[in-house]
Order: sequence, then C-alpha cells, then structure tokens
Amino acid sequence: MAEREAGMEEDAGNPPARDGDDGEDEAFWGGRRLFRVVDRRDEDEQPVDEDDEEAPESFELDSPAERSGHIAVVDRNIMYVWGGYKNGQNHGFFDLYLPRNEVWTYNMESGVWMKHVAGGNLHTSMSGSCGTCLDGVLYLFGGHHARGNTNRIYRLPLRAPSLVWEEMRDLKGLPPSPKDKLGCWVHKNRLIFFGGYGYTPQGSHRGTFETDETSSLNWDNPERGWNNHIHVLDLDTSAWSQPITQGNTPSPRAAHTCATVGNRGYVFGGRFKNYRLNDLYYINLETWEWHEMSVPQHPVGRSWHSFTPVSPDHIFLFGGFTTERETLSDAWLYCVSKNDWKPFKHSYMQSPRLWHTACSGPDGEVFVFGGCANNLLSHQRAAHSNELLIFNVQPKSLVGFCMEAVLQHRERLSSHWDCLPKHLLHSLKQRMTRVNTLGS
Repeated sequence: MAEREAGMEEDAGNPPARDGDDGEDEAFWGGRRLFRVVDRRDEDEQPVDEDDEEAPESFELDSPAERSGHIAVVDRNIMYVWGGYKNGQNHGFFDLYLPRNEVWTYNMESGVWMKHVAGGNLHTSMSGSCGTCLDGVLYLFGGHHARGNTNRIYRLPLRAPSLVWEEMRDLKGLPPSPKDKLGCWVHKNRLIFFGGYGYTPQGSHRGTFETDETSSLNWDNPERGWNNHIHVLDLDTSAWSQPITQGNTPSPRAAHTCATVGNRGYVFGGRFKNYRLNDLYYINLETWEWHEMSVPQHPVGRSWHSFTPVSPDHIFLFGGFTTERETLSDAWLYCVSKNDWKPFKHSYMQSPRLWHTACSGPDGEVFVFGGCANNLLSHQRAAHSNELLIFNVQPKSLVGFCMEAVLQHRERLSSHWDCLPKHLLHSLKQRMTRVNTLGS
C-alpha cells in the first residue's frame, strides 16, 4: 500500500505509509498495508509477495482510478496525475500502488481525461512523492515504495511528442535524505525542498532531524523520523546545496504544504510527533530568512491538506486530517498582504478529503482530485476517491465571461467564430466539447 501519514503522513509511503502518522498501528509489506492492533506484530503475519505490488494498468477506464498519496501538476491548461495507491480488489485491507508508467491528463477546458503510458527508467511505483512543474517539465522527487523511501529525482518533459521519464543523475552536492511527504517551492529555476519523513540522514545536513521512536519497532526496520531540512536543486548548475537560514525556523514536520508567492515560500501545518500543526511560516527565497506569521483567526491544525496559490495575494486551503483523526472538508483563503485567514464557503462540505492533490486552473479555479474521504489510519476500508472537485475561488476573467456568453448563444454566434484569433477559437472548441459531453 502506499503509506500514510508519518509513519503515514510521513509514513505514508510505506507502501504506503503515513504522514509521519501513526506507524504504530500497522505494518507495511510489498506495497500494501496490513492493519493490526497496538501490539506491533502478529507472529503469523506474513509479508505479501512483492511480485504483484502494483495495480494492473487501467486500460478500460475513461478516468483515473481512485487514489491517495499521488501527485498532480499543471502545465498550460492540462493537469497531469501520477502515482499514489488504492484499495486492492480482493477482500481485506490491502493497498496497491498505481502503475508507475501510467500518467493521466485532464484538459481543464474540455473536461476530458486521457490516459498515457510513459516510457523511461522510473524505477518503481510510489506514494508520498513530491511533484512540481517548471517550464513544461514535471520533476518527481522522493516518495515511498514497497521497499522503503528513496531520494532519487526524475524529470518528465510534458511537451515532448511522447512521455519519457529520465532519472537525473550525476548531480553535484549532497542530496536530501530518502523521504516522503515533503514540500517544494519553485523560484528562479531552482527546486527548493522542505521537510518530510524518512530515514536518518547520512552526512552533514543543515537543520533538525527528530527520530520517530516507533519507527524501528516493526521488524528490524531502519529508524525514520521528521526533519526541517531545506535542500536546493539549481537546474542551471545541476547541483544540490543547503542554504544557511536565519530567523525562527519551523519545527520538523511531514505531510505539510508549501506554496510559492513571489519570493516567499509559505509552509502551513503538517504532522510532528503526535500533533498536527496549524502554524504558518514563510521564508524569503532570496535572503533565506524565516518569518513566523501570527494570525488571530486560523484554521485548525492538520496534515495531508492542500494549500494552493490562486492569485499574487491569495492561497487556498482545503481539507486535511486533524490530531483527533477527523477528515476535513473546510476551506480557507489566506490573504498575503493582510496576513488574514477567511473561511471560504463552498458546496463540497459533504466531501471531506485528505492526501488529495489541488491545482490552480487558468480561470481562478482550484481542481482537487482524489484523496481519501475517511480516516486513513482506522481499521476500516479506506474511502479512496477519484472525484474531481472544482472550486471557483477567484472572479472569472473578462475573457472567461465572454467565452461563457459565446457558448450560451453559440447557435446565433457560431457563424462568426472564424473571425476570432486562433487561440481563442481553439479554446472555444475545447469548451464546446465539454458542453456537448455534459449534454447541454
């Protein structure tokens, strides 16, 4: 299974593991989770054969399988989804990783899903990886697979004729330690990774690593824990480095979220030890100075949530998992200039989510995909989802309103469409596909 928070949030990734969450309650073998109660091990528990740790490819589906612990990024108006895990088809609490060569795309204009089979040398299926997109290239770092954590990094050019994974090798400098459930900021052609849950670092890493005392109690597993390390990958020089930071550094954590706004890298929440946090920090990505933001009204502490920039002044928070193990459906908008949280009203209050993904759309929307709708750490079958929730967070652009008007009166105006610039005509035809699909 893909893991969960600390042990799952952080550990989710143990095949599945957790957020650094509650590794005490379960064991992971061969890409799946075997639930058990507080005693660490039932003597008759046997490892699952790793040969079929991966779910079969979903050739018959016209939309992605349900999943949690996956990644999603946006390039232009296309959302790309990879990885994570889902429930096995047989009875019992088994989890299966999604196939490593399977990439799904969602066209935000037409509303159409499409499955792609990627080539290349991506070594395994994973959950809890960190994915980000820069200049049309998806970068995939870390994660948890059937045999533990990794610190390999891959790139997937999204605008090439075919999708082919490439491992980034021969990088200079000290890479991050193997981990999952970390966050990433993108600034000036640099990928900047923060935090996570994984193995004890080898070498001189700047920052703090806190061992999870429960991590080594399951079968001779190596020690794992939470960290607050920052590692920078400069894509111009192909080199790893660690900055010397100033200010009040956040505590180690995993299953937190990172958001880039201008030259600021924000981090909210996450799990550390037995607590899920609601603190908010930002680091200046040029001076490397940390700032802790004190806000009178703020969301409850959580991990496995999403935190998505939707404008130069706003970040959208949705869902997550509390210290009391409640799966959340609330949403908030954080205003950067006012340092202020506001609850955001929406129509998905009956759709709680944790360990989902969220991507900002071209017209002020946030596209939330997948995740789990119940307590991922309980002894019941996980309610993994493949629903797409669309939040209209910002006012539509003038172009967006005009597009809607043209579609509303398409029969009257269609004879004039050829007068439009080619990019607008293409966009209208894409949106027309969605209108026809919906049967309107």
